[in-house]
Amino acid sequence: MYAEGVAEMAGRIRDEDIALVRERTSIAEVISDTVTLKSAGGGNLKGLCPFHDEKSPSFNVSPARNVWYCFGCGAGGDAIKFLMDAEHLSFVESVERLADRAGLQLRYVEDDRSAPRNRSQQGQRQRLVAAHAAAVDFYRAQLSTAGARPAREFLARRGFDRAAAERYGCGFAPDAWDLLTKHLRQQGFTHDELVTAGLSRPARSGSLIDRFRRRLLWPIRDLTGDVIGFGARKLFDDDDGPKYLNTPETPIYKKSHVLYGIDQAKREIAKQGKVVVVEGYTDVMACHLAGVSTAVATCGTAFGADHIGVLRRLLLDTDAVAGEIIFTFDGDAAGQKAALRAFEDDQRFVGRTFIAVSPDNMDPCELRLAKGDLAVRDLVARREPLVDFALRHVINRYDLDTVDGRVEAMRRAAPLVAKIKDREKRPEYVRKLAGDLGMEIEPVQRAVLTAASGQPAGEPAAPARSGPAAPTVDSPQSMVEREALKLALQEPVLAGPMFDAVEAGEYRHPVHVAVRAAIATAGGAAAATGGAVWIEQVRDACDDLAGQALVGELAVEPLRIDGEPDPRYVTVTLAQLQWGSVTGRIKDLKSKIQRINPVSNKDEYFALFGELLSLEQHARALREQAAGGL
Repeated sequence: MYAEGVAEMAGRIRDEDIALVRERTSIAEVISDTVTLKSAGGGNLKGLCPFHDEKSPSFNVSPARNVWYCFGCGAGGDAIKFLMDAEHLSFVESVERLADRAGLQLRYVEDDRSAPRNRSQQGQRQRLVAAHAAAVDFYRAQLSTAGARPAREFLARRGFDRAAAERYGCGFAPDAWDLLTKHLRQQGFTHDELVTAGLSRPARSGSLIDRFRRRLLWPIRDLTGDVIGFGARKLFDDDDGPKYLNTPETPIYKKSHVLYGIDQAKREIAKQGKVVVVEGYTDVMACHLAGVSTAVATCGTAFGADHIGVLRRLLLDTDAVAGEIIFTFDGDAAGQKAALRAFEDDQRFVGRTFIAVSPDNMDPCELRLAKGDLAVRDLVARREPLVDFALRHVINRYDLDTVDGRVEAMRRAAPLVAKIKDREKRPEYVRKLAGDLGMEIEPVQRAVLTAASGQPAGEPAAPARSGPAAPTVDSPQSMVEREALKLALQEPVLAGPMFDAVEAGEYRHPVHVAVRAAIATAGGAAAATGGAVWIEQVRDACDDLAGQALVGELAVEPLRIDGEPDPRYVTVTLAQLQWGSVTGRIKDLKSKIQRINPVSNKDEYFALFGELLSLEQHARALREQAAGGL
């Protein structure tokens, strides 16, 4: 649990430094590195949750309180918790990363041996990123040496000058076995760190040698701009290794998630609602330099579901906002196979998918070199829907001059039409397919319906929540209880004293009761100053799992008021809370009085009747208080 991470840190980073990191961190800026956020009203932001697949944004961020919460999966917390979940970091690593971002110097508490915390004890991710940053500087410097001439010539032949090489951090791994390894060891990086980072590997002798040798290098960055790996291109004929060699899987480099160029393209992708997926490092460079600033590429693996998740969050790919995903593939057999594989993944996008293939079967880098920047931009502009390309590719495999060829082509193409996610377009594609095959519409329509019948009817089911379900707001009393709790969590300085004065017994919903008890356990709203720390204190004090989820939800859910809350709104809300509870007790009391015989149980009857009169008087006062404040 999050609280355990905080406890683990107690003797490592000073508490006041952690608090300063929270204070100096803009949660919106941190999350925007991963998720495209749009205004949700009331100062809040929303986007697609990075922790589960969804078609409509349920991920909410409250910059005023520096907290986030997903109404879809129940995850939530502050900026530290977001990095822990999104980047799989420890609490230590998340704090250190945010401190670096804010330009803060952390102070570490001495350990049990009264020795200061040394660099090797710092968070693993921070150390691995630092090692890669040092490697980038080393490799870039090597690109200017005499031995790197083949690397410079390679770049020049592809139309990239020195400025382009510097923009993308291109470097050269020298013709030496352990030059980088020795350089990094001198800078204080350990044997284990270099192996874990994938920068060095053990030799048969047991010593360390460089992973990359005699190759042109591209640093691979994550969404935040940190270098997490390298791509290396073979330059010499006597190099018996693969044409491209990438960093192996490491704690910070996961090839199924990484997209080359994403750090430079992310803002334009979010701004334009468009992404161009190319096949290699030089293609990304060529596209960017030609004015196609939204280009990215995979790194040593096929484009897959995890890459789609990254792009959907940047595109804000939802039912309401449909982005464009444009694939560029070579026109050869391998390129066509990749395009068809992309069509299989098409259903994971809400937006429209396209393909752009050069008439001369040239990739973007070759096209720019042969015909200039405008040709690259035209290639993207001439894109066609991916489904059209896929249908044409399937049909072209059969002899349509024969009955058998037409029928077989129909059988193979019908499932593609059945997979089109926009159901309104299916009839048009049925007609188009029938025309392309030279067949009547009816048999083609039957084939598509048959193919579609094997798929689940209706829209895909909503993703399962990872945590316990939050309470349903199903009654006026439940709604007002929820509003009171929101005031205590979001506006404790304003609402705290009045909130704490209302007895916990006024709450009826069991999960609301648990949250109210957690607020009391955390010291009460009146003593809180608000913000992410207060939210975490309440969450940690809550023993109920559903209550823990609800705390994060209520921390970002807008109050039911236009404008800023004031003391009158707090008074009205708490009066309504008590009035609902009192009227409920009045109803129960009346029912009980009706079941009592006033003759044989006279004393009990009059005692209950007196209590009823008192409650009714209290209810009238609360009703007037609530109505008078509105």
